[in-house]
Amino acid sequence: MTQGIVAGIDAGSTTSKVLLLRGREIIASAMAATGPSAKRTVNGLLDRTLAEAGVPREDISLTVATGYGRRLIDAANRVVSEITAHARGACMLYSGDVPLRTVIDIGGQDSKVIALDDDGALEDFVMNDKCAAGTGRFLEVMARATQLALDELGPVSLRSTRPLPVNSLCTVFAESEVISLLSRGEDVADVIAGVHASIARRIAAMARRVNVEEPAFFSGGPARNVGLQRALATELGVELIVPSEPQMVAALGAAIVAQET
Repeated sequence: MTQGIVAGIDAGSTTSKVLLLRGREIIASAMAATGPSAKRTVNGLLDRTLAEAGVPREDISLTVATGYGRRLIDAANRVVSEITAHARGACMLYSGDVPLRTVIDIGGQDSKVIALDDDGALEDFVMNDKCAAGTGRFLEVMARATQLALDELGPVSLRSTRPLPVNSLCTVFAESEVISLLSRGEDVADVIAGVHASIARRIAAMARRVNVEEPAFFSGGPARNVGLQRALATELGVELIVPSEPQMVAALGAAIVAQET
């Protein structure tokens, strides 16, 4: 048996991710829309990563799952909370000279802010999992309202010269507000910049409850949005560290927990 290969699984509400880790080396990773069956999606991703790494499933010494559907994953030996997984994954990816102090994660249907101590251990956290406002789902709805692809929102918003206020916290009302702004001829870049500012204000209000400190790490699918990065950094008054694959942070953290176990 090949020693040292572990698997981390993040069964998210909208996207699932699987990552294989050996030592500090990520040897394979994959993600896909979760769909109606998290278990089936994760098993397919696990097969894909194993094929990419060229190892059989029995070579995995331990598998840990996190995320919204973590308790549905029969391939996992144990589960860990999203808070722990994001903290562990962020600390491994962070390479600064001073300890990482804050992790901000925006997921498909929730958002969370995690405060860490000097040793990278959880000090405090706050989480929004009751409303889609300020989440990836909110951005998906806004993309549909503006008739843009999700990946276009960030670059388009950077063209804005006059961000327009989007005041509704409810996703449904915010969508109506955006459609109304566009129908009266407002520039789409200004509207999207206003959407990003609205999300940033909501996340910042959460973040201030745990006393945000730098260095601050930004993870989750929406962290790929350059417009949201800028809006959130401006609102918080901090520089955000964004990894190259922000959606894989929790899966990596789950794999680290598997290694420690």
